[in-house]
Amino acid sequence: MAEKKPISKTYLDLKSKVWDTGLCSGCGACIAVCPADALYFETGGDSATPKSNGYCKAAVDDVPCGACYEVCPRLDEQPSSLLGDYLEITAGKAEFDIPRKQSGGAVTAILANALDTGLVDAVVTVTEDPWTLKPHSMVITRSEALIGQAGSRYNWWVPLVSALKEAVVTRKYRNIAVVGVPCVVQAVRKMLESDHQLVSPYKKSIRFVLGLFCTESFDYEKLIAGKLKSEYALEPMKVCRIDVKGKLEITLDNGTQYVIPLAELEDTVRPGCHVCTDFTALKADISAGAVGSPDGYTTLIVRTLVGQHLLESAVASGKLSVGGEVSLGIIEKLATKKLERKQK
Repeated sequence: MAEKKPISKTYLDLKSKVWDTGLCSGCGACIAVCPADALYFETGGDSATPKSNGYCKAAVDDVPCGACYEVCPRLDEQPSSLLGDYLEITAGKAEFDIPRKQSGGAVTAILANALDTGLVDAVVTVTEDPWTLKPHSMVITRSEALIGQAGSRYNWWVPLVSALKEAVVTRKYRNIAVVGVPCVVQAVRKMLESDHQLVSPYKKSIRFVLGLFCTESFDYEKLIAGKLKSEYALEPMKVCRIDVKGKLEITLDNGTQYVIPLAELEDTVRPGCHVCTDFTALKADISAGAVGSPDGYTTLIVRTLVGQHLLESAVASGKLSVGGEVSLGIIEKLATKKLERKQK
């Protein structure tokens, strides 16, 4: 009697449970780990979920796989914690010039030091075109390039985690830092905790996960090309800063600032964000955000020994200074508001 093949999930299972139900975060983890390169994202109006080119080895050839299903963060119960576990919470700022830094530039300082000292050899993050503000997933290997690309990105169409395939498989880096919003952090943590054979290259290569506070991400086409250009007549090339602190704050290169209530932006939020309850990136090694710290500082929630090591290294090198009071009240307020989605 022939041995029965093990049953594995396919992208069709992921499609029925996550993509078709509006749960997809757009993190791109499934795209990164697909061994057949069968999954991809389209840009434009139809970018809410991944697409398949039809050649899934598990679905077509009955080859056991299930890697995409293994790493999807939306198959897990959404968290119900505000701040999560941590070793310390502090405020930090970069001790060198970062032209487009967000808050204190602490994230850039930590990562630049990690690259310069060899703690990591690549950083997977999101950059953007300064003319159009269109975001791009990128692998950065030099601190100078990282500093030049500093700044938070709230408009989104490109899946961040999918760039991991370039870093791990194509370029074969083995000490990678990943920077991302909570859904990205959740996906990467699933990779690190997985025993799946097809996920193991990622598990062996990712060393550090830096999470960014996040209320929601906005669809690029709907926010920039739609809302800002059409309704507010704002040219993307003139925008020098976008920030979200309970509202959308846009600063132009001439200093003019626009403040848009988040209630007016509901139609630009990516659909999968409406179910996320994680504000502070609970599964990161270090979580970072602009809220809670004095002006010119970044709030840093150090969660693991790995995170503590990278923080202390950046301080020792003189690239980062830490200290100052952090107001947990505003962080907990925003985290509570996001957590309320769990009850809806």
